[in-house]
Amino acid sequence: MSDVAAVNNLVTKYEKLQKEIGKVIIGQKEAVNFSLLSIFCGGHSLLIGVPGLAKTLLVNTISDALGLNFNRIQFTPDLMPSDILGSEILDETRKFKFIKGPIFSNIILADEINRTPPKTQAALLEAMQERSVTIAGHHYKLDLPFFVLATQNPIEQEGTYPLPEAQLDRFMFSINLDYPSFEEEVEVVKNTTTSNEQKVNSLFNAKEIVEIQKLIRKIPVADNVVEYAVGLVGKTRPKSDKATDLVKKYIDWGAGPRASQNLILAAKANAAVHGKYSPDIEDVQAVAVPILSHRVVKNYKAEAEGITINEIITSLF
Repeated sequence: MSDVAAVNNLVTKYEKLQKEIGKVIIGQKEAVNFSLLSIFCGGHSLLIGVPGLAKTLLVNTISDALGLNFNRIQFTPDLMPSDILGSEILDETRKFKFIKGPIFSNIILADEINRTPPKTQAALLEAMQERSVTIAGHHYKLDLPFFVLATQNPIEQEGTYPLPEAQLDRFMFSINLDYPSFEEEVEVVKNTTTSNEQKVNSLFNAKEIVEIQKLIRKIPVADNVVEYAVGLVGKTRPKSDKATDLVKKYIDWGAGPRASQNLILAAKANAAVHGKYSPDIEDVQAVAVPILSHRVVKNYKAEAEGITINEIITSLF
Protein backbone atom coordinates (compact mmCIF):
# COMPACT_ATOMS: atom_id res chain seq x y z
CA MET A 1 0.00 0.00 0.00
CA SER A 2 1.33 3.47 -0.92
CA ASP A 3 1.69 6.16 1.74
CA VAL A 4 -1.17 8.16 0.18
CA ALA A 5 -3.46 5.11 0.28
CA ALA A 6 -2.33 4.42 3.88
CA VAL A 7 -3.32 7.97 4.94
CA ASN A 8 -6.73 7.61 3.21
CA ASN A 9 -7.24 4.28 4.98
CA LEU A 10 -6.28 5.87 8.31
CA VAL A 11 -8.91 8.62 7.85
CA THR A 12 -11.67 6.02 7.32
CA LYS A 13 -10.58 3.87 10.27
CA TYR A 14 -10.11 6.92 12.52
CA GLU A 15 -13.74 7.97 11.96
CA LYS A 16 -14.90 4.43 12.82
CA LEU A 17 -12.60 4.43 15.86
CA GLN A 18 -14.10 7.65 17.22
CA LYS A 19 -17.64 6.25 16.78
CA GLU A 20 -16.62 3.03 18.54
CA ILE A 21 -15.12 4.94 21.50
CA GLY A 22 -18.18 7.24 21.49
CA LYS A 23 -20.37 4.24 22.39
CA VAL A 24 -18.86 4.32 25.89
CA ILE A 25 -17.24 7.76 26.29
CA ILE A 26 -19.80 10.57 26.07
CA GLY A 27 -18.25 13.92 25.15
CA GLN A 28 -14.55 14.46 26.03
CA LYS A 29 -13.82 14.61 22.28
CA GLU A 30 -10.64 16.65 22.75
CA ALA A 31 -9.25 14.21 25.32
CA VAL A 32 -10.02 11.22 23.06
CA ASN A 33 -8.53 12.98 20.02
CA PHE A 34 -5.28 14.01 21.74
CA SER A 35 -4.87 10.58 23.39
CA LEU A 36 -5.19 8.87 20.00
CA LEU A 37 -2.82 11.35 18.31
CA SER A 38 -0.31 10.66 21.08
CA ILE A 39 -0.49 6.89 20.45
CA PHE A 40 -0.15 7.38 16.67
CA CYS A 41 2.97 9.49 17.31
CA GLY A 42 4.46 7.01 19.79
CA GLY A 43 4.18 9.54 22.64
CA HIS A 44 2.71 9.59 26.16
CA SER A 45 -0.07 11.68 27.72
CA LEU A 46 -0.86 13.19 31.10
CA LEU A 47 -4.58 13.44 31.91
CA ILE A 48 -5.56 16.08 34.45
CA GLY A 49 -9.10 16.12 35.83
CA VAL A 50 -11.18 15.81 38.98
CA PRO A 51 -12.41 12.35 40.06
CA GLY A 52 -15.34 10.82 38.19
CA LEU A 53 -14.60 12.17 34.72
CA ALA A 54 -14.03 8.65 33.28
CA LYS A 55 -10.24 8.90 32.97
CA THR A 56 -9.76 5.17 33.65
CA LEU A 57 -12.73 4.23 31.46
CA LEU A 58 -11.31 6.39 28.66
CA VAL A 59 -7.97 4.53 28.67
CA ASN A 60 -9.64 1.13 28.96
CA THR A 61 -12.00 1.90 26.05
CA ILE A 62 -9.17 3.18 23.84
CA SER A 63 -7.10 0.05 24.52
CA ASP A 64 -10.08 -2.18 23.63
CA ALA A 65 -10.81 -0.28 20.41
CA LEU A 66 -7.14 -0.41 19.38
CA GLY A 67 -6.81 -4.12 20.21
CA LEU A 68 -3.96 -3.50 22.67
CA ASN A 69 -3.06 -4.98 26.07
CA PHE A 70 -3.83 -2.73 29.02
CA ASN A 71 -2.53 -2.59 32.60
CA ARG A 72 -3.49 -0.19 35.36
CA ILE A 73 -0.99 0.77 38.07
CA GLN A 74 -2.43 2.57 41.09
CA PHE A 75 0.30 4.90 42.34
CA THR A 76 0.41 5.13 46.13
CA PRO A 77 2.99 6.52 48.62
CA ASP A 78 4.28 3.00 49.40
CA LEU A 79 4.64 1.86 45.76
CA MET A 80 8.18 0.63 44.97
CA PRO A 81 9.98 0.65 41.58
CA SER A 82 9.95 -3.18 41.58
CA ASP A 83 6.13 -3.07 41.84
CA ILE A 84 6.14 -1.40 38.40
CA LEU A 85 9.11 -2.93 36.61
CA GLY A 86 9.22 -6.43 38.09
CA SER A 87 11.89 -8.23 40.14
CA GLU A 88 14.19 -11.23 40.20
CA ILE A 89 13.36 -14.21 42.42
CA LEU A 90 15.07 -17.52 43.13
CA ASP A 91 13.23 -20.37 41.42
CA GLU A 92 13.13 -24.01 42.58
CA THR A 93 16.46 -24.71 40.80
CA ARG A 94 18.17 -21.95 42.85
CA LYS A 95 18.54 -19.76 39.75
CA PHE A 96 17.39 -16.16 39.46
CA LYS A 97 14.25 -15.75 37.40
CA PHE A 98 12.81 -12.40 36.29
CA ILE A 99 9.11 -11.86 36.99
CA LYS A 100 7.76 -9.13 34.74
CA GLY A 101 5.91 -6.22 36.34
CA PRO A 102 2.78 -4.49 35.00
CA ILE A 103 4.93 -2.14 32.86
CA PHE A 104 5.15 -4.98 30.31
CA SER A 105 1.99 -4.08 28.40
CA ASN A 106 1.02 -1.93 25.41
CA ILE A 107 -0.97 0.69 27.31
CA ILE A 108 -0.17 1.61 30.91
CA LEU A 109 -2.54 3.68 33.01
CA ALA A 110 -0.41 5.31 35.71
CA ASP A 111 -3.27 6.33 38.00
CA GLU A 112 -2.63 9.33 40.27
CA ILE A 113 1.05 9.38 39.38
CA ASN A 114 1.75 12.32 41.70
CA ARG A 115 0.83 10.27 44.80
CA THR A 116 4.07 8.23 44.70
CA PRO A 117 7.57 9.40 45.73
CA PRO A 118 10.08 10.64 43.09
CA LYS A 119 12.12 7.39 43.25
CA THR A 120 9.13 5.40 41.98
CA GLN A 121 8.11 8.11 39.49
CA ALA A 122 11.64 7.91 38.07
CA ALA A 123 11.19 4.16 37.47
CA LEU A 124 8.90 5.12 34.60
CA LEU A 125 11.47 7.44 32.97
CA GLU A 126 13.62 4.82 31.21
CA ALA A 127 10.56 2.85 30.11
CA MET A 128 8.91 5.96 28.64
CA GLN A 129 12.00 7.21 26.85
CA GLU A 130 13.89 4.05 25.90
CA ARG A 131 10.99 1.56 25.63
CA SER A 132 13.05 -0.77 27.84
CA VAL A 133 13.85 -1.42 31.51
CA THR A 134 17.04 -2.45 33.29
CA ILE A 135 16.77 -4.80 36.26
CA ALA A 136 19.87 -6.08 38.11
CA GLY A 137 22.05 -5.22 35.12
CA HIS A 138 19.82 -7.03 32.61
CA HIS A 139 18.14 -5.13 29.79
CA TYR A 140 14.55 -6.00 28.85
CA LYS A 141 12.80 -4.57 25.78
CA LEU A 142 9.13 -3.61 26.11
CA ASP A 143 6.56 -4.75 23.56
CA LEU A 144 5.64 -2.14 20.96
CA PRO A 145 3.55 -0.07 20.78
CA PHE A 146 4.12 1.21 24.32
CA PHE A 147 2.10 4.10 25.66
CA VAL A 148 1.86 5.59 29.17
CA LEU A 149 -1.24 7.55 30.07
CA ALA A 150 -0.82 9.04 33.52
CA THR A 151 -3.59 10.74 35.49
CA GLN A 152 -3.27 13.33 38.17
CA ASN A 153 -5.85 15.04 40.31
CA PRO A 154 -5.71 18.87 40.23
CA ILE A 155 -7.26 19.20 43.70
CA GLU A 156 -6.38 17.15 46.82
CA GLN A 157 -2.78 18.34 46.88
CA GLU A 158 -2.05 16.89 50.34
CA GLY A 159 0.24 13.87 50.27
CA THR A 160 1.30 14.41 46.67
CA TYR A 161 4.74 14.68 45.04
CA PRO A 162 4.60 17.09 42.07
CA LEU A 163 6.18 15.65 38.93
CA PRO A 164 9.61 17.18 38.23
CA GLU A 165 10.04 19.15 34.99
CA ALA A 166 12.27 16.40 33.51
CA GLN A 167 9.47 13.87 33.88
CA LEU A 168 6.73 16.25 32.72
CA ASP A 169 8.78 16.84 29.56
CA ARG A 170 8.53 13.10 28.77
CA PHE A 171 4.80 13.51 28.23
CA MET A 172 3.87 14.59 24.73
CA PHE A 173 0.46 15.98 25.73
CA SER A 174 -1.01 17.36 28.93
CA ILE A 175 -4.77 16.95 28.52
CA ASN A 176 -7.27 18.73 30.75
CA LEU A 177 -10.63 17.02 31.21
CA ASP A 178 -13.56 19.34 31.84
CA TYR A 179 -16.94 18.58 33.38
CA PRO A 180 -19.47 17.32 30.81
CA SER A 181 -22.19 19.64 29.52
CA PHE A 182 -25.74 19.25 30.92
CA GLU A 183 -26.85 17.21 27.88
CA GLU A 184 -23.74 15.00 28.01
CA GLU A 185 -24.18 14.34 31.73
CA VAL A 186 -27.84 13.38 31.19
CA GLU A 187 -26.69 10.88 28.53
CA VAL A 188 -23.93 9.52 30.82
CA VAL A 189 -26.44 8.93 33.63
CA LYS A 190 -28.91 7.22 31.27
CA ASN A 191 -26.19 4.94 29.86
CA THR A 192 -24.61 3.96 33.17
CA THR A 193 -27.64 3.30 35.37
CA THR A 194 -29.07 0.39 33.41
CA SER A 195 -27.92 -3.18 32.86
CA ASN A 196 -27.18 -2.52 29.16
CA GLU A 197 -23.44 -2.63 28.52
CA GLN A 198 -21.95 -1.25 25.33
CA LYS A 199 -19.36 -3.56 23.77
CA VAL A 200 -16.41 -1.89 22.06
CA ASN A 201 -15.17 -3.67 18.95
CA SER A 202 -11.45 -3.88 18.23
CA LEU A 203 -10.59 -2.06 14.98
CA PHE A 204 -6.78 -2.30 15.05
CA ASN A 205 -4.02 -4.52 16.40
CA ALA A 206 -0.52 -3.86 17.79
CA LYS A 207 1.18 -4.40 14.40
CA GLU A 208 -1.13 -1.91 12.66
CA ILE A 209 -0.50 0.75 15.33
CA VAL A 210 3.29 0.38 14.84
CA GLU A 211 2.76 0.75 11.05
CA ILE A 212 0.74 3.94 11.64
CA GLN A 213 3.56 5.31 13.84
CA LYS A 214 6.02 4.67 10.99
CA LEU A 215 3.63 6.28 8.47
CA ILE A 216 3.31 9.46 10.60
CA ARG A 217 7.10 9.86 10.65
CA LYS A 218 7.27 9.52 6.84
CA ILE A 219 4.85 12.41 6.23
CA PRO A 220 6.74 15.36 4.68
CA VAL A 221 6.67 18.81 6.31
CA ALA A 222 7.36 22.14 4.58
CA ASP A 223 10.26 24.19 5.96
CA ASN A 224 8.01 27.14 6.82
CA VAL A 225 5.86 24.87 9.06
CA VAL A 226 8.96 23.55 10.90
CA GLU A 227 10.24 27.12 11.30
CA TYR A 228 6.84 28.23 12.61
CA ALA A 229 6.82 25.42 15.22
CA VAL A 230 10.39 26.17 16.37
CA GLY A 231 9.60 29.91 16.42
CA LEU A 232 6.48 29.29 18.50
CA VAL A 233 8.46 27.33 21.09
CA GLY A 234 11.17 30.03 21.06
CA LYS A 235 8.55 32.67 21.90
CA THR A 236 7.77 30.84 25.19
CA ARG A 237 11.30 31.53 26.48
CA PRO A 238 11.33 34.84 28.39
CA LYS A 239 15.03 35.51 27.68
CA SER A 240 14.64 34.94 23.92
CA ASP A 241 14.67 37.85 21.46
CA LYS A 242 11.37 36.49 20.06
CA ALA A 243 9.58 36.51 23.43
CA THR A 244 6.49 38.72 23.60
CA ASP A 245 5.87 41.25 26.39
CA LEU A 246 3.27 38.87 27.87
CA VAL A 247 5.85 36.05 28.07
CA LYS A 248 8.54 38.31 29.58
CA LYS A 249 6.07 39.53 32.19
CA TYR A 250 4.42 36.24 33.21
CA ILE A 251 6.72 33.31 32.34
CA ASP A 252 9.70 32.01 34.36
CA TRP A 253 10.75 29.14 32.08
CA GLY A 254 9.89 28.31 28.49
CA ALA A 255 9.66 25.03 26.60
CA GLY A 256 12.72 23.06 25.42
CA PRO A 257 13.60 21.47 22.05
CA ARG A 258 11.49 18.35 22.78
CA ALA A 259 8.42 20.60 22.49
CA SER A 260 9.42 21.56 18.91
CA GLN A 261 9.86 17.90 17.98
CA ASN A 262 6.50 16.98 19.49
CA LEU A 263 4.73 19.89 17.77
CA ILE A 264 5.82 18.65 14.35
CA LEU A 265 5.06 14.98 15.07
CA ALA A 266 1.60 15.81 16.45
CA ALA A 267 0.90 18.19 13.55
CA LYS A 268 1.74 15.34 11.14
CA ALA A 269 -0.68 13.01 12.95
CA ASN A 270 -3.39 15.69 13.10
CA ALA A 271 -3.02 16.30 9.37
CA ALA A 272 -3.10 12.55 8.57
CA VAL A 273 -6.32 11.81 10.50
CA HIS A 274 -7.99 14.71 8.68
CA GLY A 275 -6.94 13.44 5.25
CA LYS A 276 -4.07 15.86 4.60
CA TYR A 277 -0.80 14.54 3.22
CA SER A 278 1.33 17.27 4.82
CA PRO A 279 0.69 19.44 7.90
CA ASP A 280 0.25 23.21 7.75
CA ILE A 281 0.49 25.95 10.39
CA GLU A 282 -3.14 25.33 11.47
CA ASP A 283 -2.19 21.75 12.39
CA VAL A 284 0.64 23.06 14.59
CA GLN A 285 -1.75 25.50 16.30
CA ALA A 286 -4.34 22.73 16.81
CA VAL A 287 -1.94 20.73 19.00
CA ALA A 288 0.12 23.56 20.53
CA VAL A 289 -1.77 24.13 23.81
CA PRO A 290 -1.66 20.53 25.18
CA ILE A 291 1.97 20.16 24.05
CA LEU A 292 3.25 23.43 25.54
CA SER A 293 1.06 23.93 28.63
CA HIS A 294 3.04 21.57 30.93
CA ARG A 295 6.42 22.76 29.62
CA VAL A 296 5.92 26.45 30.34
CA VAL A 297 6.23 27.66 33.95
CA LYS A 298 4.39 30.85 34.88
CA ASN A 299 5.53 33.18 37.69
CA TYR A 300 3.83 34.47 40.83
CA LYS A 301 2.62 37.58 38.99
CA ALA A 302 0.62 35.44 36.54
CA GLU A 303 -0.83 33.48 39.49
CA ALA A 304 -1.81 36.67 41.30
CA GLU A 305 -3.47 38.19 38.22
CA GLY A 306 -5.25 34.98 37.23
CA ILE A 307 -3.46 34.65 33.88
CA THR A 308 -3.54 31.06 32.59
CA ILE A 309 -0.84 29.23 30.63
CA ASN A 310 -3.38 28.51 27.86
CA GLU A 311 -4.10 32.24 27.42
CA ILE A 312 -0.39 32.98 27.11
CA ILE A 313 0.18 30.17 24.58
CA THR A 314 -2.79 31.13 22.37
CA SER A 315 -1.61 34.76 22.40
CA LEU A 316 1.58 33.57 20.63
CA PHE A 317 -0.38 32.39 17.56
